[in-house]
Amino acid sequence: MRRGLLLILSSPSGAGKSTLARRLMAWDPTIRFSVSATTRAPRVGETDGREYYFRSRTDFEQMVRTGDMLEHAEVFGNFYGSPRAPVEAAMQEGRDTLFDIDWQGGQQIRNSALGRDVVSIFILPPSIAELESRLRGRAQDSDSVIADRMAKSRDEISHWAEYDYVIVNSDIDIAFAQLQTILQAERLRRDRQPDLAEFVRAMNKEFTDR
Repeated sequence: MRRGLLLILSSPSGAGKSTLARRLMAWDPTIRFSVSATTRAPRVGETDGREYYFRSRTDFEQMVRTGDMLEHAEVFGNFYGSPRAPVEAAMQEGRDTLFDIDWQGGQQIRNSALGRDVVSIFILPPSIAELESRLRGRAQDSDSVIADRMAKSRDEISHWAEYDYVIVNSDIDIAFAQLQTILQAERLRRDRQPDLAEFVRAMNKEFTDR
């Protein structure tokens, strides 16, 4: 059984990250989506462990101090982060965990104790004009919100070189095929297959037993 990996997807808003993440999990249902922990109160209909792990501020800060949070950030007065225990449990089961996070969260996970099991992928739009067109095509945000997203995109894109792989999403089907190829290749890396050495030893024994 191979060890599960931590798959980080990052991109500026509108580049197609969420669509690719949904496709990947539909293609392979064994992939676990990382559920974040938060200190904000649950909203109507939200369940602990499904949308978020809801934790008190004291508990959250304790998890950070003890290294039980792979990454975390404070957003509008509330903490958000990725608990370590569910990720390690999935890894031991040979399941991969998908993180839909920004470059800052990705950087923290790469620097964590599980950093050697990280595969990070940055999704780029084909152009800035196309990125803005996609944001406007959603018809969800006001002009001011779109302007804020575009301003933030410049900073996010500046971190592209920190990632293991970069996919330019000019065509969603091609981008998804590239994402599949990356995952399949990474799963076959020698150091992700802990039983491989024993398998080869058994094969060599067959030579001596002939």
